[in-house]
Amino acid sequence: MKQSKGLTYQEQFYSDKVKLIVGVDEAGRGPLAGPVVAAAVIFSRAYINKEINDSKQISEKKRKELFEIIKKDALAYGVGIVDAETIDRINIYEATKVAMKEAIKNLNHDYDLILTDAMKLENQKVEVIDIIKGDAKALPIAAASIIAKVTRDEMLNELGKQYPEYGFEVHKGYGTKKHLEALDKYGPIKKIHRFSYKPVYRSQMKQMNLFDFKD
Repeated sequence: MKQSKGLTYQEQFYSDKVKLIVGVDEAGRGPLAGPVVAAAVIFSRAYINKEINDSKQISEKKRKELFEIIKKDALAYGVGIVDAETIDRINIYEATKVAMKEAIKNLNHDYDLILTDAMKLENQKVEVIDIIKGDAKALPIAAASIIAKVTRDEMLNELGKQYPEYGFEVHKGYGTKKHLEALDKYGPIKKIHRFSYKPVYRSQMKQMNLFDFKD
């Protein structure tokens, strides 16, 4: 059995010097709330799993199944998380880099090359190649996208239990109609909402004369 053609991009980089490749991706750059989460995954070159794909292309149920399989089958995986307050302070682009670098550090494993989904990473000990739509081309990046997505979704599910009026477990922090309506009604939540994002900022302005922010 061969890996599906669309996820073999990493094959061209293997060589006598490159035997272990890290795939890195993130989840949560666009939402109005919650952290940005990155993951890094290393598979053996021979590893095949035809069900792994870009996390956006598979169902939530399948992502959860693959999440457990990837954790079991990977030579190593790491996760990096950057919270909403840090995103507001340094911006989402820089926060994504921080999360990715943390995920790579948390691998606690040797590696020879890093492949990212269209993100340049400086100051790494090996070469970094950023690939446009890498999560749809390279197996380890696709796997990282699943780890990052499921990890973040679980965090938003927990926020949904803490703040049921916001519906975090449904929209996962994205700017859906329900989320925007909740923002207008209840206001943004400190340390959870991204106040540097325009819809949250506008909600903040509306709420300032009504009541203090939620702690």
